[in-house]
Amino acid sequence: MTTNSSKIELKAGCDMIAFAKELFPLNRSLMGPDFRLSLKKFAAKHPEFELLKFKTGSKVFDWEVPKEWIIREAYIEHESGKKFAVFSENNLHLMGYSEPVNKILSREQLLKRIHTHPHDKTAIQYVTSYYKRNWAFCMSTEQVESLPDGDFRVFIDSEFRDGHLCLQEAVINGSSAKEIFFSSYLCHPSMANNELSGPVLLSKIMDYIKSIENRRYTYRFVLLPETIGSIAYLSLRKDLLKKNVICGYNLTCVGDERAYSHVESRHGNNLSDIALRSALADFSNVVHYSFLERGSDERQYCAPGIDLPICTFCRTKFGRYPEYHSSKDDFSVVTEKGLAGSFGVIKTIVD
Repeated sequence: MTTNSSKIELKAGCDMIAFAKELFPLNRSLMGPDFRLSLKKFAAKHPEFELLKFKTGSKVFDWEVPKEWIIREAYIEHESGKKFAVFSENNLHLMGYSEPVNKILSREQLLKRIHTHPHDKTAIQYVTSYYKRNWAFCMSTEQVESLPDGDFRVFIDSEFRDGHLCLQEAVINGSSAKEIFFSSYLCHPSMANNELSGPVLLSKIMDYIKSIENRRYTYRFVLLPETIGSIAYLSLRKDLLKKNVICGYNLTCVGDERAYSHVESRHGNNLSDIALRSALADFSNVVHYSFLERGSDERQYCAPGIDLPICTFCRTKFGRYPEYHSSKDDFSVVTEKGLAGSFGVIKTIVD
């Protein structure tokens, strides 16, 4: 028998995976046109979102907002004319924030500039160099082994320019000024679980919150680039968040069906930790991680001196599933059922 609650979850899973597939092709990075376009797609669904911008060169605590990276095309071209690692065919083929290049290299020289996956010969690894000028390509081991002898032209049509680090927040008011906080990041290119599952879950939670009449609490939602985005946001909202937030979740890697994971806050015993443990109590496939095993924006939200009551919710934790940070992180990993299960956990906490 299908209950009304399970119907809501199944419908949510269908909606979320459709939205994720719409977002998947965009080449998101820390900053730039496709990141802004992705934010606009969320704002089109939720007009409550307001854009916050930080100029290149701005100081956010002890970090500095970098330049925007504009990438138009990149490829490796053999002397025969055959092309390899074409960016426009798969945006993971180019290391993020690669500087412009147009030069001839021998095969031996070229191989020093190619990243391969350490465990999977058929996967393209995801690599970035946000804060150090560099360039490289990413290919599967099988693709590298197919490179012929001879010389190669490497071409990267990229540009760095002053711009803005963008993020957006939405506040949905309740009768109390006390807030429940949800955050997710939107700064990776085409990876379904590590990148898109968290934001589409956040969007669906917003739908659910807005459907509740006579809300008791106020809810705050944030979409941002990971790490520097949460640092920038805290530089602007730290005092307000410390005053009002009583419970919160960083949402990431919530689309698979393998496990449920709880990455604790620094102290491990605040309301968010307790509520998540309670929501997961009836599941058998649950893994709890201490803050010592952190790796996402819970690092920033729980940093000493900030200490917000926020933990991270995942299905299989980032870095713990074999497709992580690679071209294999696709819609064979992320499923309607996986997303629906994650929605059900957060809905339980809200209810």
